[in-house]
Amino acid sequence: MSQQHILKVSELTKKVRFILESELNTVWLTGEISNFIAASSGHWYLSLKDSKSQVKCAMFKGSNSRVRLNTGKPSNGQQVLVRAKVSLYEPRGDFQLIIEHMEDAGAGLLRQQFEQLKNQLNAQGLFDAFHKKTIPEHITTLGLVTSPTGAAVKDIISVLKRRNPTINIIIYPALVQGEYAQGDICHAIAMANMRNECDVLIVGRGGGSLEDLWPFNEESVVRSIYNSKLPIISAVGHEIDTTLSDYVADLRAPTPSAAAELVSSDNSAQLNNISLLKQRLIRVHQAQLTKRYDRSNYLQHRLNQVHPEQQLQLQQQKADELAIRLKQVIKRTLLENKHKPTQLQQRLLQSSPLKTIERHQDIIQQSTQRLIHSQQLHLQHKSETFVHLIEQLQLVSPLATIARGYSVTRDNKNSVVSRVTQVTVGDELSIQLSDGVIAVKATRLNIKE
Repeated sequence: MSQQHILKVSELTKKVRFILESELNTVWLTGEISNFIAASSGHWYLSLKDSKSQVKCAMFKGSNSRVRLNTGKPSNGQQVLVRAKVSLYEPRGDFQLIIEHMEDAGAGLLRQQFEQLKNQLNAQGLFDAFHKKTIPEHITTLGLVTSPTGAAVKDIISVLKRRNPTINIIIYPALVQGEYAQGDICHAIAMANMRNECDVLIVGRGGGSLEDLWPFNEESVVRSIYNSKLPIISAVGHEIDTTLSDYVADLRAPTPSAAAELVSSDNSAQLNNISLLKQRLIRVHQAQLTKRYDRSNYLQHRLNQVHPEQQLQLQQQKADELAIRLKQVIKRTLLENKHKPTQLQQRLLQSSPLKTIERHQDIIQQSTQRLIHSQQLHLQHKSETFVHLIEQLQLVSPLATIARGYSVTRDNKNSVVSRVTQVTVGDELSIQLSDGVIAVKATRLNIKE
């Protein structure tokens, strides 16, 4: 045998746990909840699964108290998005996740996709300040990559007419919302660079929801802006809206109108330089903050490895597991003891005289009556609890909601229709009301932009 150090099982699990927590750190993932248990200690234990795999998870009381789901407490079958630390439960050697944040899947998934792509592109240097091109001081021709019929182009033209009507405007039309918008935007930017007939490009649109502005978060659009030889000003949505196009553009304007004011500004060159330097300073400062934030996270993670809270959480999880096992043993023992009176009666008949048998039969009969009485009281209590739960269920029943005048529309696949875009003209639909179902056919669609 070699002289290699032979590990104990506990040493191996400790090493594996350290590797998992130090290498993977924090992850985001989405999945379906199953095997959900809310322990008496306040901690949650569950599994997250998809069609191919599942992983055990724990969410401690301090974290789950901040969870705000549409359904209240998590339930089996619910789709959620979580942020978790990868870990290992050392007593059993089980791979598990320690969940720190949980929210409903949907809009939260879009926000997570935004952050993941932002971090990826930032790591590749697309947002670095030294890649930014200088916006010309004197602009004679301005290019607009936007919808020719949208509110953004009207606002920009209105501002330019008021501030500097001598600036020529060239519109490179593109869809700015929907499935084909990202291809249109990329094509318009490429066309403007190929024709090379303007001093600067404004790429943007008016305000909208996160889904409406999503084309400006697509990687293809971000890379088109990054690769543009023409300086680009990003002007997407309102001042509070932020897209990945804003990070990669040479300059970000809060609104399309503000972008028009920037290119038509009559301030001195000094003020213009101050504005540019301010933008660069902010980007450099943000980059420094990001590096310091990453360093802080790393040090915090190392601190957590030796923090007593880790051991406390481990002991709490062990206590919860033992409590669950104890309940199972008690339940099994009660089930086994249920049949003991009959067994004792049979043994008594075989080994006792007649009078002793009769005496013991009386005792057994009285015990049986008390047991039946006890079971009846228990059954009555359970029945009352069941009725109470049924009443609570009625309060949140979708049928009760329908009875108040609402309806549920389903398509021919029996899927609930929540958006107009799920329906095409000619589709057969069913509308469920409180007293029946109406079959209809879609003849016209009115979609809000």
